[in-house]
Amino acid sequence: MKESLYRRIARELAQQILSGQYPVGSLLPTEMALCEHYQVSRHTMREALRDLTEQGLITRRKGAGTQVTDKAQHKGLNHPLACLEDLFFLAKNNPRVVKRIDEVVADYDLAQTIGCEPGSRWLHVASIREDSENKDAPICWTDSYASATFTKVRQLVRSDPFALISDLIETHYGIQSEEVRQTISAVTVSAKIAKVLSVEPGSPALKIVRRYQDRDGNTFETTISVHPADRYACSIVLTRAKG
Repeated sequence: MKESLYRRIARELAQQILSGQYPVGSLLPTEMALCEHYQVSRHTMREALRDLTEQGLITRRKGAGTQVTDKAQHKGLNHPLACLEDLFFLAKNNPRVVKRIDEVVADYDLAQTIGCEPGSRWLHVASIREDSENKDAPICWTDSYASATFTKVRQLVRSDPFALISDLIETHYGIQSEEVRQTISAVTVSAKIAKVLSVEPGSPALKIVRRYQDRDGNTFETTISVHPADRYACSIVLTRAKG
């Protein structure tokens, strides 16, 4: 479904707010100025601002302007996910720190998770995403699995800590993500990664599995991320299907 104009504007403004371009307590440009900047009607802009209000990123008061709320100060906490570009935004503001790189053979359980044939070989990258404002509280632990044929990824993930691995694969191997299939589930943090995430073993978390698929529907990368419950919230917009 094509993204509506007002939702695209709301997403772009949300990214600017969450990146700190508009700090907490600051005012957004006037409604008229935003209309002129985006070349849209006042109705479209009001819908975009209403969307941001519902996300809790801004408050609007007559005569006082549109102000960024303190909810927006946690850049690692709330992320709108309306399109693939929102994943790039998340990575851009939270650097990857690689903990381990090795090659694995997928057993039955791993194959079921990452969407591959048992016995196939995969490059495994274990890493964390740091919170740019609090390095002692990483946003997540991520196990990334990419085809073992993407040998350059070993060096690329260290040289470019802000890029998504899927983006690096596209740039250097020409394979583009046409679709990302995402599954979110509630889990507890294992003892294996609790210390790195600075949380207690068994504390609540969100596990997000993302399968990156090419135009033929083949999975060329899968990421499994574990986010401590108080460090991540995923905002997803649901719309009524046309017709």
